[in-house]
Amino acid sequence: MVQLDDLDRAILRVLKEDARLTISEIAERLNRPESTIHFRIKKLQERNVIDKYTIVLGEDLQPRALAVVYIQAETPIIEDFLERYVKHIIKTLSLLPNVLAVARSGKGGVIALIGEESSEKLNRFVDETIRVLPTLKRVEVMHIDEFGKGKDLVGFLVNV
Repeated sequence: MVQLDDLDRAILRVLKEDARLTISEIAERLNRPESTIHFRIKKLQERNVIDKYTIVLGEDLQPRALAVVYIQAETPIIEDFLERYVKHIIKTLSLLPNVLAVARSGKGGVIALIGEESSEKLNRFVDETIRVLPTLKRVEVMHIDEFGKGKDLVGFLVNV
């Protein structure tokens, strides 16, 4: 675990708000010398605390309907095939533009964050693309109505 002091955390908070700020602007906001800010950012990059700078797409490009989908694969007779099949599901879903994130969960489980223009299109996507995958034990769709935290994550994950 990387140890961060108060200045490191303050720099990261400012950069999370707006990564386009210049070192001068960050120094001004934090009331610190530019040389200190420059040195700290360089050290944060060297320690892989800052990996890269990116953008969060605006609401106009974000899906209007979101859901977390849990997929449970049926355990095959030859249990070694389960691992390959789960990897196949993950790879297949990863190629689809409205699948924002996909991850493994447990032995035969996959979780996907799905985005679409409407709830109807999202449900149709799940029915026509996910539920038709062979040998699934369970598909559970949990629609997201409102975020308490993490809404910017969607703008970060959207493909263009």
